[in-house]
Amino acid sequence: MTRSTVDIAGLDVARLETALREAVDAEVRFDAGSRGAYATDGSNYRQVPIGVVVPRSVEAGAQAVQVCARFGVPLLSRGGGTSLAGQSTNTAVMIDWSKYCHRLVSVDPDARTCVVEPGIVLDVLNRRLSDHRLQFGPKPSTHSHCALGGMIGNNSCGSSAQAYGKTVDNVRRLEVLTYDGTRMWVGPTSQAERARIAAEGGRRAELYDGLDRIVTEYLADIRRGYPKIPRRVSGYNLDSLLPESGFDVARALVGSEGTLVTVLHAELDLVPVPAYQSLLVLGYDDICAAADDVTHLLAHCNPGQLEALDGRMAQLMREEGAYLESLDALPEGDSWLMLQFGGDSQEEVDEQAHALLRAVGRTEKDATVAFSDDPEREQRMLRAREAGLGVTARPPDDRETWEGWEDSAVPPERLGDYLRDLRKLFEEFDYDHPSLYGHFGQGCVHTRIPFGLKTAEGVAHFRRFLERAADLVASYGGSLSGEHGDGQSRGELLTRMFGERLVTAFGELKVLFDPDNRMNPGKIVHPNPVDGQLRLGPAWRPQTPATHFGFPDDDHSFNRAVMRCVGIGNCRGHSGGVMCPSYRATMEEEHSTRGRARLLFEMLDGHADSAVKDGWRSTEVHDALDLCLACKGCKSDCPTGVDMATLKAEFLSHHYEGRLRPAAHYSMGWLPVWARLSRLAPRLLNSALHAPVLARAGKRLAGVAEARSAPVFAEQSFLQWWQARDLDEADPADPHTVVLWPDTFSTYFHPSIAVSAVRVLEDAGFRVAVPTKPVCCGLTWISTGQLPLAQKVLRRTLDVLRPYLEAGTPIIGLEPSCTAVFRSDAPELMPADQDVQRLAGQVRTFAEHLVHHAPEGWQPPQLARQATVQTHCHQHAIMKFDADRELMRRAHLDTEILDEGCCGLAGNFGFERGHHEVSMAVAEQGVLPAVRGAAPDSLVLADGFSCRTQIEQGATGRRALHLAEVLALGLDGTLPAEHPERLAQRPDQPSRTARWATTTAAAVTATAAAAAVGRTVVRVLRRP
Repeated sequence: MTRSTVDIAGLDVARLETALREAVDAEVRFDAGSRGAYATDGSNYRQVPIGVVVPRSVEAGAQAVQVCARFGVPLLSRGGGTSLAGQSTNTAVMIDWSKYCHRLVSVDPDARTCVVEPGIVLDVLNRRLSDHRLQFGPKPSTHSHCALGGMIGNNSCGSSAQAYGKTVDNVRRLEVLTYDGTRMWVGPTSQAERARIAAEGGRRAELYDGLDRIVTEYLADIRRGYPKIPRRVSGYNLDSLLPESGFDVARALVGSEGTLVTVLHAELDLVPVPAYQSLLVLGYDDICAAADDVTHLLAHCNPGQLEALDGRMAQLMREEGAYLESLDALPEGDSWLMLQFGGDSQEEVDEQAHALLRAVGRTEKDATVAFSDDPEREQRMLRAREAGLGVTARPPDDRETWEGWEDSAVPPERLGDYLRDLRKLFEEFDYDHPSLYGHFGQGCVHTRIPFGLKTAEGVAHFRRFLERAADLVASYGGSLSGEHGDGQSRGELLTRMFGERLVTAFGELKVLFDPDNRMNPGKIVHPNPVDGQLRLGPAWRPQTPATHFGFPDDDHSFNRAVMRCVGIGNCRGHSGGVMCPSYRATMEEEHSTRGRARLLFEMLDGHADSAVKDGWRSTEVHDALDLCLACKGCKSDCPTGVDMATLKAEFLSHHYEGRLRPAAHYSMGWLPVWARLSRLAPRLLNSALHAPVLARAGKRLAGVAEARSAPVFAEQSFLQWWQARDLDEADPADPHTVVLWPDTFSTYFHPSIAVSAVRVLEDAGFRVAVPTKPVCCGLTWISTGQLPLAQKVLRRTLDVLRPYLEAGTPIIGLEPSCTAVFRSDAPELMPADQDVQRLAGQVRTFAEHLVHHAPEGWQPPQLARQATVQTHCHQHAIMKFDADRELMRRAHLDTEILDEGCCGLAGNFGFERGHHEVSMAVAEQGVLPAVRGAAPDSLVLADGFSCRTQIEQGATGRRALHLAEVLALGLDGTLPAEHPERLAQRPDQPSRTARWATTTAAAVTATAAAAAVGRTVVRVLRRP
């Protein structure tokens, strides 16, 4: 990484960087790429950090603070970086605790406490506590990736706060470090303890004396000025220092957003995991009516959660085709309240819900009531509520919505009236119809508003709205923030809520702990203006590059596609789903979907201080994208649908335009060409590819990782097998005709899959047609960013397929990645081509066609077997897996469908030199251990070529089969009882002897093949 030579306000940045490298056991990064990746969080604000320090231990983090203090440089601690008020962006040295400082230091199950380091993620903590049947109570919607240090900094809450309160209510003690080097454990402090501290003297005594002075001077203001509501997060927690609160210094520091101290360790209170839960959902005519009913419901019950969801969010979900299962589980209504009950028995939790229904005059049979004590169904319904931020951030109507007034809170008994007045304010400012949802049991309202943050007029409008909204919530005795904190979004507005005296007290607390204003300056106290340092703003002037992809879902704009990322950070999750495999392997922000999106945003060069200056040629962006597996998991699992695979392909196309590409782009990017040429002498070619000396040399030339074994070419390709059948050509207009797509992988490597698919389709009554002229979906050219060539390949394919496209003939894909190209990539690459649109509508997966279009009465063979199933990432993202589940159910397969993420091979990624270590790290995080742990007599299924290859090469001792192969074996009744995937030999696989043979003939053939390849490449490139 290059070192920065930029001076910041006279700071010798190079000396600071050197000092940090020499003194701190940490990854010290002052390069443009790292600074760009950390320039913003989940908020409207952007400040490029001076540098980033990733300490390898808590002690190293403390040492980094000491070095920064020596240089007098601003400092900011960061966990998951999901803050919505701008707390975790600043022109400072940023300490990222999340990569290494995530230990669960100790657990005391009897006392129900634990000690943690600041970087531990909430879900990870709770998994580690699960053996004790304990958990940390507060649960924000970002629970899969938010760090405890960030939760402490922001005083996070979440839906479970109804039962367990905010983070401040669950912190027992903190180990903190002040900027000037005072390190101490703090917590509730008795008079005797305070006397002991005073007697010891020193900086700690000075701090406690100052705290005592502030509380004494502002005692009446604190007691009167803090709203008596459950969801007050704004301001410093001076109320925790009141005598009746036990002079709790730890709780006073919770929610201080890194502006007072650095948190090194936290001792937390834990709560039992409820043994049983049930969920009651009540429907209402509108969200205000639902809010009116909250206190009535709370008078009759004590739920663990009382959440709200309005009709606007439900409408957005339907328009986006998201969370439809969740919506289907909801009762009638245009808005809903969700009440969750917990207890020690199913009867107890069921009775809580039924007692409430009796008290309010409803029954379970009412159309506006849904009740469930099935955990799976409960989670489906709650997912609709948890999805709020992602669903409302990028509505389908192309408006962009923003934070700024997304978590205000009022007394629950006044909530309905507050919402009506808030709606009037929306109308006055012409902010049409934002969704209203949130934690209504505690009066907290979430929303995202279509502020106009790209023009001077829109920003001025934004500021006036926030001032009016602050006055409105203060008039209701509420809080500017009920969950996300003040940061920059609300810091300037605190006087409107607390008054001058208390804001002055906040300033005195800041001076006491941080007299030189070096801890996260510009937040809460002496805040930057709410309309300053905006990520966009009227001065934002990004480039508007011409692109190959059409980005039809983003107003045909690369910029809008990049800006889909609003910083939610789901890509930093540690388990479940698909994204983001490279982050899970590296724990690096710049190798998360969000980090890459941030660097692409910086690449647009819309700000004078943009960290990335070289546009498409940027090495920083290239390095960040290099470890993107292009798995497309983000397209489905990111709440706002960021498609990093497409953005990567677009970037690579421009990055290498007119330049020599990496060798892998020619070897694996042109794989379909080389596969066709393999027909010259497949057996000898395999021998050459696996001969020790030739293989090593070939891998070096081809840019392939030395640890990888080349896939074996079949001796007889599927097309050769098909042509040998010598059948009459199927009529495209025949309703029983289907086209079986001869993808490169099922044709030249595993033709038994395509042969099996023909057998099953014919058994189901279909006439199979196969294009005999060369066709290709262009996948390998797309994934390596050779987009003009990919378009040329697709046009040639469309010419071959035209009779079938015009006849509406179904086209059956066997390889998920190729099928996904036709469904998604091709329409985006050639959005104006009607044949491409027809193709997208006619292509089906093997399972989709058999489940939805097989003749009535046809049934697959009854296999009665267990199966471990790995879903291809592209199928997960684009086609989904519902039809496959149903087909396997009909075939009586007892399936365990893995939720272990990407296999790690991801097409060419895992074969490329420099990627093998990450590829295997991804695989070892879930897929490979799951396959090794599968029962010996179970099937292992994986429809994707990459997944099958990774399983075979990953020391699992298993070979995965395609679903078509399993069904075909079932038709024959030849499925072995044990290790069925370890067939004596696939029909398309040569013997081991042939694979490893080393002969002079192999070398001669390889040389001849290389010459033929060269001639073919020249011919292809010369074609129009």
